[in-house]
Amino acid sequence: MASTLADVAARAGVSTATVSRVLNGNYPVSAATRERVQRALEELSYVGNAPARALAAHSSDVIGVIVSDVSDPFFGIQASGLQWEAADSGLLAVICNTAGSPAAELKYLRLLLGQRMRAIVLTGGGSDEPEHLDATAALIDQAQSAGTGVVLCGRPAPPGVEAPVIAYDNRGGAQALTRHVLALGHRRIAYVAGPPGHGTTRSRLEGHRAALADAGLGDGAAPVVHGDFSRASGFDAALELMRVASGSTAVVVANDLMALGVIAALRQHGVAVPAEVSVAGFDDLPAAVDAVPALTTVRLPLREGARRAGRIAAGAEPLTAPGRMLWMPAELLARESVAPPGAGLPQWPPR
Repeated sequence: MASTLADVAARAGVSTATVSRVLNGNYPVSAATRERVQRALEELSYVGNAPARALAAHSSDVIGVIVSDVSDPFFGIQASGLQWEAADSGLLAVICNTAGSPAAELKYLRLLLGQRMRAIVLTGGGSDEPEHLDATAALIDQAQSAGTGVVLCGRPAPPGVEAPVIAYDNRGGAQALTRHVLALGHRRIAYVAGPPGHGTTRSRLEGHRAALADAGLGDGAAPVVHGDFSRASGFDAALELMRVASGSTAVVVANDLMALGVIAALRQHGVAVPAEVSVAGFDDLPAAVDAVPALTTVRLPLREGARRAGRIAAGAEPLTAPGRMLWMPAELLARESVAPPGAGLPQWPPR
């Protein structure tokens, strides 16, 4: 039979009210009494009624984490970091996977609100569509009014919203990456972007175009095709570039997964990387350094950023930075997949 609150109180030699205070953590209890109650809880393997406590306290011991695709290492790394920080604070993290759907993101926000989360963490770039931003802002306002904290990790707060933000330097990292490719002598550089209407897509494409502009090159020097951040879409994008970007000596790609797809497509069609076409990615996912050739990319401190977001969401760390924004810098990693353009025209389209 499951132990009750009264059983714990009897074992610890305190009142049931004192046990409740220890469980809820919302009233002062002496260290010695807290230790006795905690020992009794462990000895009796007591499992509390979390929904009932959440109803009484107007919040739960759960943090909701919304990700676009938990199978994507970009989000898997962040989900793991958030989960560890939640556990360190005695909280449970619930991971909600939207599969990249703005509608699913709003659905999970509503569901998490209904469960009286301690806090909600929104990860990734998210949709830039005005209607989606307005709906997100309204739900964040509702959450904050109900006492649920909201932290944004990897995206700016919607207009009119004040909330802690962990910001990755997507624009600056993309600008540094394209500058590196340009510095090696490339002038015909194709680009594989993420999905249109997406915050991360926009920031990284802006950085890429800024580097081209600094070099006196316009958009005509950089054909752009879009993928969905998956490896398969990178493969398809490379096939499209073979058709529309004949003569390009380099391909800059908005994330590592798509870059690996681009390399696979080029290899399948007899195009050598980097001897004929250089390829660069973004994120520095674990597979990037093990690719053949090793992928030139931009490293974002994903795990560190996620852990900071987790501590802020759990209330273990205040965010005192100006504007409640913690800026996470990007780092260029030059590896073997980008080299100076080879002699003669690359084999685009493939021979």
